[in-house]
Amino acid sequence: MQGVLPRYTPCAITACLFITRETVMNPVRPTLRPTLPRWTRGLLVSALLCCPMAIQAQGSAANWPAKPVRIVAPFGAGGSADTLGRIVAQKLSEQFKQQFVVENRAGAGGAIGSELIARSAADGYNLVVSGIASHVLAPLLSKLPYDPVKDFTHIALFGGPPAVFAVHPGLPVKDVKELIALARSKPGSISYGSPGNGTQGHLVAEYFRQQAGIEIQHVPYKGASGAVADLIAGHLPMISSTLSTAATQIKAGKARAIALSSASRLADYPDVPTLRESGFPDLVATVWFSLSGPAGMPADVVNKLNAEVRRILALPDVRERLRPEGIEPANLDAAAFTAFVAAELKRWAPVVRASGAKAD
Repeated sequence: MQGVLPRYTPCAITACLFITRETVMNPVRPTLRPTLPRWTRGLLVSALLCCPMAIQAQGSAANWPAKPVRIVAPFGAGGSADTLGRIVAQKLSEQFKQQFVVENRAGAGGAIGSELIARSAADGYNLVVSGIASHVLAPLLSKLPYDPVKDFTHIALFGGPPAVFAVHPGLPVKDVKELIALARSKPGSISYGSPGNGTQGHLVAEYFRQQAGIEIQHVPYKGASGAVADLIAGHLPMISSTLSTAATQIKAGKARAIALSSASRLADYPDVPTLRESGFPDLVATVWFSLSGPAGMPADVVNKLNAEVRRILALPDVRERLRPEGIEPANLDAAAFTAFVAAELKRWAPVVRASGAKAD
């Protein structure tokens, strides 16, 4: 029986003694009613049953990770979410001497993989590469089967690439000021491509359009590659997309970058000004990615992961891998990151409403 019985705490054992006190003291009268009222005995029995479960939960959290950890990347292989997830997973595996396995579950702007994790056990073995697409924009564009804040434990912010405004070399603009002047001289004549309705590229350009008070026409594509191809072919005068998707064409001189949505200029693009320095101080935005899990994860597991992810992102070899994509690693604790997600939802809600964007 020793291998079957749970480990009871002193409080639970005391509960047993209280419940049966008079019976133990009077063995000749085993049917005598216990001295405590029925409702009190009920509470003590509940405590007795719950104590071993609490011990088991504490033990599992203290020993985490005791088995492989699943990290769902809710986008296709090879994208920024997948790349960041695999970089972090590899380093976590090395640190904790346990496998962190990345599993791609793409679809619905990241909602399919995110819902999978929201409905999984909150034991620290089910995580998701969350981000602005799946936890801010998708919930604002359509009704989803999960709440981006209440249904998740937000663990750590990775960071992400900024958006870039890039134009065809034949368009007579070299910066945002000239773009605004041209748009005002010919209202509605300039069109720009984005990776699709409600994407970060679309909404950064929409935010810019609202603040600049100009009319530019949005042309949504199904992904950034089509927009970039039409730009360099001369079929499209401008794109608004993540820097990583247009970097090769910009460096080859087939497209001209006129502004970035990063907080400051990037080392690899020292001549490209930011939207902030171009007169739009609020237009700092990245296509950020992060690590989250189901709601209710053990606090010590969250703190372990947060501290380790922040350490990983500060490693020189990791920063070197992220630098070409313009990704500046973040450094927020779990509470600050959770507040950041809520702030992003509030920030982008009016932009989405004004754009009229709907999920494709």
